[in-house]
Amino acid sequence: MENPEVLTDLDAAAPQRRAATTARSVMKKLPEVTLAFWIMKIAATTLGETAGDLFAQTLKLGYFLTTITLFLLFVVTLVVQLRSRRYNPFFYWTVILSTSMAGTTMSDFMNRDAGAKYLSSGTASLGWGPQGLGLGYPTGAAILISVLVVVFAVWKLTGMTFVIRDIVSFRGEALFWSAILVSNTLGTSMGDFLSDSSGLGYAGGAALVTGVLVVLVALMRVPVVPNVLLFWIAFVLTRPLGATAGDFLTKPVAKGGLDLGTAGSSAVLLAVLAGLTGYAHAQERRSLAPAAALPPETGDCDRATARAD
Repeated sequence: MENPEVLTDLDAAAPQRRAATTARSVMKKLPEVTLAFWIMKIAATTLGETAGDLFAQTLKLGYFLTTITLFLLFVVTLVVQLRSRRYNPFFYWTVILSTSMAGTTMSDFMNRDAGAKYLSSGTASLGWGPQGLGLGYPTGAAILISVLVVVFAVWKLTGMTFVIRDIVSFRGEALFWSAILVSNTLGTSMGDFLSDSSGLGYAGGAALVTGVLVVLVALMRVPVVPNVLLFWIAFVLTRPLGATAGDFLTKPVAKGGLDLGTAGSSAVLLAVLAGLTGYAHAQERRSLAPAAALPPETGDCDRATARAD
């Protein structure tokens, strides 16, 4: 994509890394972090919230069955992404969406129970199986934060980069997607806490998260704060933003929502995400076109560099 990079690592070594990354662009598996990236991330996480609730609550499959189904969907989409030889926007954003949907129901299963408090109006029960562990949002969030810290600690010990545009190995990508799944689940817990338990409501919770994201953008100009750290904080926080925005769209007016329904909201968000993904795919094809036109000896050099990596 051609937009300026947003919330990425901007330290002194960045120009050299960008040059190296350009030379091995054929092996790039993850997108450039731009403003369009963040818009698509918020759309995907909001859709993950509405679609997860659509399956679990509106269709009454329940948290248990829906969690199993969506986790298997995540595994399938992840295998497709990992087997891809280069970055494909459709593969990448499908995995982001599947982690958002699975994270929604995994969080709900951890934090909620089968009590009427968590059921939609007029619903007496949900699908087969246990409908929640009832840990509560603070406990569930604490567990997920601990798991996420472990993932990042293991990642740090491997010595591999946290900058996603420089991740080109299978192991690095596997760690990246592990962090994404946990962070999306954690973000759901945080979003539900802000919407349901903090007293802020859906709009207030979304406004709070948006304010924090604005602060993170301002911190990009502070040299002592690593932008790669800001990126991961923002990545986690866009999930509760999507969760609160999704609840605001779908929940009843009496609870502070717009009552647009999970099905209608999911359909609109899916159309938006599909359109943005199609645009990203077209941009990616245009960016690769000059590389395809290189003289044979240049292309051979690039392929040798990619194999060496």
